[in-house]
Amino acid sequence: MPRMTAARAAVEILKREGVSHAFGVPGAAINPFYAALKGAGGIDHTLARHVEGASHMAEGYTRTHPGNIGVCIGTSGPAGTDMITGLYSATGDSIPILCITGQAPTAVIQKEDFQAVDIAAIAAPVTKAATTVMEAAQVPGVFQQAFHLMRSGRPGPVLIDLPIDVQLTEIDFDPETYEPLPPFKPAATRAQVEKALALLGESQRPLIVAGGGIINADASELLVEFAELTGIPVVPTLMGWGILADDHELNAGMVGLQTSHRYGNANFLESDFVLGIGNRWANRHTGKLDVYTQGRTFVHVDIEPTQIGKIFAPDYGIASDAKAALELFVEVARELKEAGALPDRSDWAAATQVRKARLQRRTHFDDIPMKPQRVYEEMNKAFGPETRYVTTIGLSQIAGAQMLHVYKPRHWINCGQAGPLGWTIPAALGVATADPETPVVALSGDYDFQFMLEELAVGAQHRIPYVHVLVNNAYLGLIRQAQRNLDINFQVNLEFENINAPELGVYGVDHVKVVEGLGCKALRVTDPSELGTAFEEAKKLAAEHRVPVVVEAILERITNISMSGSDIASVQEWEDIATEPGHAPTAIKPLKV
Repeated sequence: MPRMTAARAAVEILKREGVSHAFGVPGAAINPFYAALKGAGGIDHTLARHVEGASHMAEGYTRTHPGNIGVCIGTSGPAGTDMITGLYSATGDSIPILCITGQAPTAVIQKEDFQAVDIAAIAAPVTKAATTVMEAAQVPGVFQQAFHLMRSGRPGPVLIDLPIDVQLTEIDFDPETYEPLPPFKPAATRAQVEKALALLGESQRPLIVAGGGIINADASELLVEFAELTGIPVVPTLMGWGILADDHELNAGMVGLQTSHRYGNANFLESDFVLGIGNRWANRHTGKLDVYTQGRTFVHVDIEPTQIGKIFAPDYGIASDAKAALELFVEVARELKEAGALPDRSDWAAATQVRKARLQRRTHFDDIPMKPQRVYEEMNKAFGPETRYVTTIGLSQIAGAQMLHVYKPRHWINCGQAGPLGWTIPAALGVATADPETPVVALSGDYDFQFMLEELAVGAQHRIPYVHVLVNNAYLGLIRQAQRNLDINFQVNLEFENINAPELGVYGVDHVKVVEGLGCKALRVTDPSELGTAFEEAKKLAAEHRVPVVVEAILERITNISMSGSDIASVQEWEDIATEPGHAPTAIKPLKV
C-alpha cells in the first residue's frame, strides 16, 4: 500500500474529485498542505491578498460552469474566521465550495495556542459540514464525504480543518483506487408531475417562477423546452436570471421589491397559478405574502424537502432535483400536447409581452453629473450577450438588474442572499479564472468597490483581465435611500475633499490612482456621452495588458432607484418612466405607448 502524508492524500483526492484550481493564502499551520499541493502538481493556485477574498474567488469559480467546485485555503485562526463570510454567502445561494484551514497541533487545540480557534464550531451554521480532523487516517474519508455532501441534495459549502500534525502524519492511501461517492438527489415521480400539471391545467393565466436551483442542476434548456411546449410565460428570479434569454417571447420579466421590472410585477399580479422550480420565495422577490399569494394556486418544486412550506404553504409540493423534475415535466407535457390536451396559452403569453413593451423605465438622460440609468444603457450597447456580469449588492446592483440584459444561464453571477460588500472584485476574478475566454464585466458602487479593492492586485499578478464598471456617487446609496423612512441621512456620506486630488471635488477617493497603484488600468468618465468610448477602450486595455480595467462613472450624488418597501403592487418610481422610444433605446422591446 502506498504511504504518504495525510496532506498529500487530501491533494490527490482533490484532483480525483475534479479540482484543478484553488485560491488561498498560505500560513504556518497550513504550509504542509501547500507543500503537498506543490509536490503533487496538477492544481493551479491563485494567491489572494485577503482570505475572505479567496473564499469569494472560490464562489465565483463554482458559479461559472456546471460541476465546478471552488476551493479556498487558509491557515489557522483568523484565516478561517475571515472565510466565514464566503461560507455564509455560498450556503445562502446553494453554492458548493470547499474551505480548507490549518489548525494548531492536536495536543494544544484546547490550550489557547497561538491562532487556535474552534473554526468547525464557528462555521457549522453556515456550512453543510465543518470538521476538525483529529486522526490522520480519517483524512481521506472526510474529504470523500465532503464532496459527496457538497453535491448531494441542496448544494452547499463544507469546511475541513486540518491540525498541522495531522497533515504531516503518514498514512496508507492508494490514490489509483480512489472513487468519488455518487451524490444523492431526490427525484420527482411521474404521479407527482401529472398532479402538478393537472393543477396547472385548471388555470387561465399561469406563470413559471424559475429559480437558481435550475441553473445549479444545469437544467436551463429543459426549462425553456417545457415553457415552449406549454406556452407558459416565465419569471426568472434574480438567481435564475439567464435561464431563458431576456428577449425570449415567454420571458415575462423579473418580479420583486427591488430587482424587478415594471412589466414583471404587472404580469405576476395578473396571474392565477404559479409553478416555482428551484426557487426559495426570497422576501425581496415576494414582498408581503398576502399580496404575492392572493388569488393564486402554487406548486413548489425544490431539491430540499424542508424548503417546501418554509415561507408559505404551497397548494402542492414536490421534493426533487430541478433537472429530474423537468425531465418528467417535459415528458408528460409532450404527451399531453400530442394528445391535444394542452390548453392554448397564446393570448395570455401575448398579453405579458404587451406589458413588456409598455411598462418601461427611462434610461436615457444627458445630465452631468450623470444619472446611473444612463450607465446601464451604455453597458447594454457596449457589452454583448456573451458577457458574464458579476455583482453583489447596493443601488448599483438593483438598478443593473432592472436595466441590463442577460441572455444565458451563469451570465448574471450575483451574491443573492448574503450580499456582502466587497464580494464583486474577488468573485469576478474567480469567474474570469474559470472562464478566461468569455468577457467578464463587474459592477460596483463605490463602497462595494472599496471594501476589497486590494484583490485587484491579484488580477495584475496573475494576469486575469476583466472590465469593472464603478459607479461613484460618494454615498452608501442604498442605505441612504432606506434611511428616508426614518427621516435621517446619517453616517452614509462618503464625500470629502482629497488634498491630493482637488480636481475630484467632494468625490474623495481617487480610484484611478489607487487602481493604477495596484497594477491595473483605470478610466474616469464624467460625461455620459463618453461612456461608450470608455467601455470600448477598457476592453482593448484588458486584452492588451491582461489586467483588470476599471471604468469609473462619476454620478450625481443622489438618485433614488425604483423599489418598494412592502409589496410588489406598490413599487415607487422615483424617476420619470419611459414615455417615448428615445427614453429607453436599449429596452428589450421598443416602447409601445
